[in-house]
Amino acid sequence: MNSVELFTGAGGLALGITKAGFRHLAVLEKDSFSCDTVRENQRRGFNLVGHWNLVPGDVAEFNYSSIEEDVDLVAGGPPCQPFSIGGKHRGPADKRDMFPQMIRAVRALQPKAVLIENVRGLLRKSFSGYFEYVFLQLSYPEVERKPNEEIAKHKKRLEQHHTGGSELGLRYKVVFDVLNAAEYGVPQKRDRVFIVAVRADLGIEWSFPEPTHSLNALLREQWVSDEYWDRHRVARRDRPELPVRLKPRVDRLRNERLPFQDCEFPMRTVRDAISDLPDPEKARARAVFPNHAFIRGARSYVGHTGSPLDEPAKVLKAGDHGVPGGENMLQLPDGRVRYFTVREAARLQTFPDDYVFHGSWSETMRQLGNAVPVDLAEQVAGGLKEKLATL
Repeated sequence: MNSVELFTGAGGLALGITKAGFRHLAVLEKDSFSCDTVRENQRRGFNLVGHWNLVPGDVAEFNYSSIEEDVDLVAGGPPCQPFSIGGKHRGPADKRDMFPQMIRAVRALQPKAVLIENVRGLLRKSFSGYFEYVFLQLSYPEVERKPNEEIAKHKKRLEQHHTGGSELGLRYKVVFDVLNAAEYGVPQKRDRVFIVAVRADLGIEWSFPEPTHSLNALLREQWVSDEYWDRHRVARRDRPELPVRLKPRVDRLRNERLPFQDCEFPMRTVRDAISDLPDPEKARARAVFPNHAFIRGARSYVGHTGSPLDEPAKVLKAGDHGVPGGENMLQLPDGRVRYFTVREAARLQTFPDDYVFHGSWSETMRQLGNAVPVDLAEQVAGGLKEKLATL
C-alpha cells in the first residue's frame, strides 16, 4: 500500500507507518537537520528508509500531480508550536500552522485514509472553534477556501454543506482521540491528539486501538509482587521508596488483590528502556551505541526535576527556544540528575538502536522531542492497513 507523509521530521511517524506495511512514495520535510538524519540512515543502509523518496523543502511548494500512483494513506504531524501549551498559543494566526497544507494534500491525492498527529493543546477551549474548522475541512476537502476568504466565512460554508447532507464529492468520515503513548507500550507519558479520516465511499468501520499497558499493572509488579525489581535484579536495599503520591493507589491494589486482565501489561519504565545501555560517561559506550555521548551540566530546580528511573518518562520536549533541559533529564534513585543521551531519548521514543541522528545534542533532542513514538505510530497505522486490506 502506498503512502505520502508531510512534516516527516526525524522519521518517527514515517518509520511506524513503514513497519505497518506501507510504502512511502514521498516523505516531505523542510528542516535541513531532519533531512540529514534521514539521508544518513539511507547512506548507512538502514532498511526501513531505503525506499523513501525524501523531498526536502516547503510542503506549500510541492506539486502533488508529480505522484502518479494511487495513494492509500496521507499522514503527517503538522508543526505543533501554534497549539502547544509551551508555545505562543497563536493557533491559526501563527505562520507555522500547516493544517491548510494537510488539507491541500488530501484534496489533491484523495487517499483512502488520513492520519494526523498533534499536541493535546489543539483541543483546548481557546482553539475549539479552529479544531472544528479543521474537522470540517478534512470531512469535505473539496469545499475549498476561496482567495482572501476569512476563516469564519469559510467555516460557515462548511457548516452549511455539512448540515445540508450532501452525498456528492470527496467526503471523509473523521474521528479523533487523545492517546497516551505509555498505554501502548512506549516508556513515556506522552499525550497526543490523533485524527483519522477514512474516505466515505469505502464503507470502512474503524476505531482506535485499545490500550494494552496500564499503570496499575506496573504498580502491582513493583509494590505488590516485587516481579519488577526481581527482573531488573535490584536488591531490596537499593530499591527506591514508594512515592507518597502513589501510596493510596498502591494500598488499594494491595487490598484488592485483583487478577491481571488478559491484555493488561505493565507500563514500561525508563529502567525498562535503558538499563542495558552502558554508562554514557565511559568512552566505550559511544563506540558500541551511536548517539550515546554523555552531556554535562544537568541540574535540578523547581519544576524541572527529570524523569524518575522507575516510571514511564515525562514527555520529551523540543522547546520553542531550545531544549528544555529539566524535562529531558534522568532522575536517579539517589537524587542525582543527568541529561538523557540522544540514544536513551531515542529508546524512549522507540526508535531502533541502529537508527542514527544528525546534529548536535540540542538539535537531535529537538528532532526527538518533535517525533511520534515509532511503536505507537505502527499500532495506529497497522489498524488502518488491516481495514484497507479488506477492500
